[in-house]
Amino acid sequence: MTAAVKKPFSWSHEVRQWAWLILIVLGIHSFIAKPFFIPSESMVDTLLVGDRLVVSKFPYGFSYMSPSIPLVVQPILPKMQGRIFGSLPRRGDVVVIKSPSDGNDWIKRVIGLPGDTVEMVNGRLILNGKPVPTTRVADSIVVASPNSDCALNGFPQYRTTAADGTGICKYPRFQEVFPDGRRHNVIDLMDGPYDNWGPATVPEGAVFLMGDNRDNSKDSRVPVEEGGLGMVPIENIVGRAEFTTFSLDGSTTLNPLTWWTSLRGDRAFRNLQPD
Repeated sequence: MTAAVKKPFSWSHEVRQWAWLILIVLGIHSFIAKPFFIPSESMVDTLLVGDRLVVSKFPYGFSYMSPSIPLVVQPILPKMQGRIFGSLPRRGDVVVIKSPSDGNDWIKRVIGLPGDTVEMVNGRLILNGKPVPTTRVADSIVVASPNSDCALNGFPQYRTTAADGTGICKYPRFQEVFPDGRRHNVIDLMDGPYDNWGPATVPEGAVFLMGDNRDNSKDSRVPVEEGGLGMVPIENIVGRAEFTTFSLDGSTTLNPLTWWTSLRGDRAFRNLQPD
């Protein structure tokens, strides 16, 4: 029997293999889907700090913001307006965008499309001159944890204790219904500085975004010069948030032996698009 001939080690072969692997991963991140995590309270109660989710990259087409390696690729890409194979999001979609103010990924909900007139009156959303139907629904109950504690985030008045002794944050929750019937929940914490805003018309090539936690969100109501979003160009849309994968409450470190104890089991695989 003839012994198999062992191929000599080749650095060039190894480099090519790794290069292909990296290109495949970057291709998936840039054009199919990417993971995302929630760092702030601006989308409570739809999303909590510590939620991990999947963002699909293709529903609205692609722009020069689409690649997932912006520090390397974006400076050499032509800053073209619009999107290739582009389509507009729907009102109510939860989207990830590149913030015009700091270039980081932010997540918000689409409220206004090009040509829409948006206004806030006493905390009530007015769309194209008509109040969006808003109904008081059951309070949002969030178990207090290092990642989600209203007492530590400037709203101690909502901190209370459940019947079993668990510390919770109990937020006033409302449901808004868009003209096409899509509905989503929002949180109203106080009389905020942007409860009365506008009216303003969304220009062509832009969208108007807001966080569901209306009084704790820097969004399109806040000018870029003040650290907000202003009217967001459609090319800044990175993708659409689809569903959560898992969530961590921040009570442990990412130790391989203990991290699982901080899992929020009830937050896995939640659909993030409105009904």
